[in-house]
Amino acid sequence: MITVENVSKSFPHNGNPVAALRDVSVDVQAGSLFGVVGPAGSGKSTLARCIALQERPDRGVVRLDGLNTGTLDGRRLREVRRQLGVVGTKPELLAERTVAGNIATPLEQLGVDGPQRRSRVGSLLDLVGLTARAGQHPGELTEGQLRRVAVAKALAAGPAVLLADDPTAGVAPEEAGAVLAVLDRARAELGVTVLVTTQDAGVVRRVCDDVAVLEEGAIVERGTVLDLIASPGSWTAQAVLPAIETTRAQAAKYDRAADVVLIGFASVGALLPEAAGRFDVELATIGGGLTRIGDTPIGRFRLGVRGERADAALAWIADRGAYVTHTARGPQGVAAA
Repeated sequence: MITVENVSKSFPHNGNPVAALRDVSVDVQAGSLFGVVGPAGSGKSTLARCIALQERPDRGVVRLDGLNTGTLDGRRLREVRRQLGVVGTKPELLAERTVAGNIATPLEQLGVDGPQRRSRVGSLLDLVGLTARAGQHPGELTEGQLRRVAVAKALAAGPAVLLADDPTAGVAPEEAGAVLAVLDRARAELGVTVLVTTQDAGVVRRVCDDVAVLEEGAIVERGTVLDLIASPGSWTAQAVLPAIETTRAQAAKYDRAADVVLIGFASVGALLPEAAGRFDVELATIGGGLTRIGDTPIGRFRLGVRGERADAALAWIADRGAYVTHTARGPQGVAAA
């Protein structure tokens, strides 16, 4: 488990300190895939470097499984750093070495013998889907493939934590999914705790369990992704859920509207039709759409509602786990919502 307690960090600029992190506190559960999200300059990379023990905070504490890393130095610091795999935005690969040779480098430095080294490299090549590229050199690979090699190299020594700084930055959209899939596999198959920094809300939607949102060095939102999407005003909900666009012509057909978020296969597939039949009301989706968060289907819809028992139907939907986030009455209210 990673615990960041009230961490602040500043850097000098033109003779004055500029705050990169301001009293940041987050908990990253063991075995989770945690996203730190924010625009450029928000402090994401600085937080990752503090957790990776590459920077020391000015104030506050970073704990790894309860260990106060601020008390470490010398040999003990080096030992703990080996439990932390780091993937930067620019993969540190040796041009003269093959893909397999690059992945083997940390194992060679640790003195792992040949048979064990080859077995470990083979397993990691399979994990990142690059077995067929083992004999190629970095200059022959795409940016997405380079990132996957960098992940394999960072995992070679068997770290407990993997920190990936903006892993899809500069990667073609068609390759970004493969990079994220590798991070998810590392978590699922190796039990590694993964912390990802990113500017891309799509990364959060596709692989993250939990998220912390940074703005100007401060945490403005944190929690599980599925909990945060239930709050209509949250950054996470606005960033990852389908937008709702309702035309006046659509709205004019109904005397009531409700915005709902449905989570899971059962809710998305059956909850609305069952409510309509049970309460003899008309429920029509007039805005929104479907997406996925990880493997979980999510629906965010604006419903046009008509019928005497509309309130009871919406309350019944909410009682069964849906989030009714907004209601409006009358055609004008529907159109303006």
